[in-house]
Amino acid sequence: MFTAAVFAATLNRHTYQTLLKRPARQTGVFACALCLALIWQIQAGILEHLNIHILGITAATLVMGWRLAALCALLASLLLLYFTDLPVNQLAEFLLFSALIPIYLSYALYLLCYQFLPRHFFVYIFVCAFLCAGFVGAAKILISGGYFYLLGLYDLPTLLDNYMFYSVIIWFPEAMLNGMVITLLITYRPHWVKTFYDQEYLNK
Repeated sequence: MFTAAVFAATLNRHTYQTLLKRPARQTGVFACALCLALIWQIQAGILEHLNIHILGITAATLVMGWRLAALCALLASLLLLYFTDLPVNQLAEFLLFSALIPIYLSYALYLLCYQFLPRHFFVYIFVCAFLCAGFVGAAKILISGGYFYLLGLYDLPTLLDNYMFYSVIIWFPEAMLNGMVITLLITYRPHWVKTFYDQEYLNK
């Protein structure tokens, strides 16, 4: 129920009406969902629930906006549910920690950067995309680890040794992937990136 409520907060009539009228945007949503599904199925884990994988969600949020990024994540999760061994009873948990919470974090960090930092091309790449993505990737592991601890699934030493420790390692590949994707897109297809404004970031 909590996951459904968090996703419902992303719903907006105008956003979806606009999406239905723009076939190119629909293609973008499905392409983004497919890319996320492909990335998410490459994961490692020793114990049940404690899976580690690249999120790619910060780039999706910057490109699609937070509302459509949530839709992309839902579609990607459903693809994983159908084509992989993702259990049905873990779908809500997976969607919440791998997508919805990282989307909210990514967009909140973007808004902070937009408000308080210079609106410059390199600020957008290195802070909004690279650093924020690394932070979100590490935060996902720490937040979900805390959730599993509160549920009593694992004790703290097990989580620290087999899961939370990897937040130190995952931040760089997460940051690198998202940073590279955003750099390529705003260099060759800046009009595809919803949160990138040419007049503000390039006219400096």
